Amino acid sequence: MSDFLQHECGIAMLRLKKPLQHYVDKYGTPFYGLNKMYLLMEKQHNRGQDGAGLANIKLDVNPGKRYISRMRSVDARPIQDLFGKIMGRFQDLSAEQLQDTVSLQHDHAFTGELFLGHLRYGTFGKNEIENCHPFLRQNNWRTRNLVVAGNFNLTNVDELFDVLVQIGQHPKQKSDTVTVLEKIGHFVDEANQELFDQLKGQGLDNQTISERIADTLDMGSILRRASSDFDGGYVMCGMLGHGDAFVMRDPNGIRPAYWYEDDEVVVAASERPVIQTAFNVPAESIQEVAPGGALLIRRSGETLVEEIRPAGERKACSFERIYFSRGNDGDIYSERKALGISIVPRVLEAVEHDLDHTVTSFIPNTAESSFYGLVKGLEEHLNASKIARIKGLGADPDHAEIESILNERPRIDKIAIKDAKLRTFITEDSSRDDLVAHVYDITYGTVEPGVDNLVVIDDSIVRGTTLKKSILRILDRLQPKRIVVASSAPQIRYPDCYGIDMARMGDFIAFQAAVSLLKERGMEHVLEDTYNACKHQLTLPLAENVNQVKAIYAPFTDEEISDRISDLLTPEGMKSEVKIIFQSVAGLHEACPNHLGDWYFTGDFPTPGGHRVVNKAFVYYMEGNNARAY
Repeated sequence: MSDFLQHECGIAMLRLKKPLQHYVDKYGTPFYGLNKMYLLMEKQHNRGQDGAGLANIKLDVNPGKRYISRMRSVDARPIQDLFGKIMGRFQDLSAEQLQDTVSLQHDHAFTGELFLGHLRYGTFGKNEIENCHPFLRQNNWRTRNLVVAGNFNLTNVDELFDVLVQIGQHPKQKSDTVTVLEKIGHFVDEANQELFDQLKGQGLDNQTISERIADTLDMGSILRRASSDFDGGYVMCGMLGHGDAFVMRDPNGIRPAYWYEDDEVVVAASERPVIQTAFNVPAESIQEVAPGGALLIRRSGETLVEEIRPAGERKACSFERIYFSRGNDGDIYSERKALGISIVPRVLEAVEHDLDHTVTSFIPNTAESSFYGLVKGLEEHLNASKIARIKGLGADPDHAEIESILNERPRIDKIAIKDAKLRTFITEDSSRDDLVAHVYDITYGTVEPGVDNLVVIDDSIVRGTTLKKSILRILDRLQPKRIVVASSAPQIRYPDCYGIDMARMGDFIAFQAAVSLLKERGMEHVLEDTYNACKHQLTLPLAENVNQVKAIYAPFTDEEISDRISDLLTPEGMKSEVKIIFQSVAGLHEACPNHLGDWYFTGDFPTPGGHRVVNKAFVYYMEGNNARAY
């Protein structure tokens, strides 16, 4: 993605099912759990570089001993900083002390059986330690301690906040993370109290009651009560102080979560390949947390899978497949290639089928997989043409003619090379723009000036700022006849409110193109009508909201908007013609059939909160309000 976006966070949870001594005897280290957590988090560093946090719970610790540890970092390299500080606590221990698992568990932090890690990309809020997960709700009763971390964005925080106030709480801030923590915590407290009263009525003493609660607390019931009015996309993970844990997913499966279990561990993460890598297990042995479901881990190590909320229509985020998730997942790699294949007909049309004079490449590096698909699709197109032409040579074809036909193939080159990140110490705009224009180097001599087309495939185009200020100017130095930028994703038209940092309507180049066309054609009334319709929507109950912003795009074809995007993003003084083309929504669905979440392309939000967000975003745009709509 040439436009950098901050986006979903990453989670990692690990439950060691054997005593610590088992891992020392088998793997030669008491830090088996910490080592695995480091791998799980480092292999997901693409999901969060603003901060990292790790919490650990020890089971069956005597009163007076610390059993919950937590550390967070917002260092420039937060994962390394976090684990460096944790492991630094052990550097003065002797070899004998490092083998004494009893002493390690009694006297040192982060030597427990249950771990919860988090990687943060801040879509909202300052990059401060207080905004880093995991969040901790403390209590002297083990079963009332709650640690929460997640990859989520709730769209109805205001309503949820009011619920907390109505039940008598006094939340310290209005954020979805604090709201989730306190909402789940409230029902944890209620469940504890209900069990306490019941067991007290049986004549049991308080210590016995405490152990009974730890053995019988129903985490599934707590989550069902707590999440009944959550609206948004989420994977929420939590641990209770006595050792129960959970990974809960939203009913539409918007945010991803996977898990694996064997006789030594239970592990969960945002991405499947990290579990494969960290534990050397095949993809088939890893399960997906079902939409609306939860993986529950009892303090005994027993795992349960329960429905927390009825599953809705599956709308797993397609951006995970296009760009966000690491491309070493076998399915994602295949899907990204399929996206490249799918856009071939539009590329051929854009270059007028003149492949002899077309050089194909990709930018940025994350578009490489879709580039392979594009090349494969072009090769298949050429092969079909070759067969027909060879057949047309007759019964006794000339060898040279056959050889000439067979030698035809797509022209591919490494056109753009990202240079070391330039540090823009100069804050004055024109100087910064000049530096940005040199972020990429190009390979000279790959394009015949004025003759060849140059096709570059990109993951997606959101704002188009980097294209206009940098990439197109850089590619123009090669002097191609035409530059075609092919987006493997469709036009991004609407805000995302489920975790991606796409909140403002005016940021989207597709929206700018539609507004430009409306004004050019004397249809400004559509803007005013839509504004009034959106304002009315915001007076209605959440469940009644529908997306009114679709009216902005309705008068135009996809091609008309693409052409206007090409006009808007062409820098002044370009020698080459610029044409920007996009994947179709149908092509996206065909390439990623199990990830049909497409609201940022289509406006079809899976929850009512999404409709309210898009209506509010348009109202803010019309009023010149630069605030976020969620």
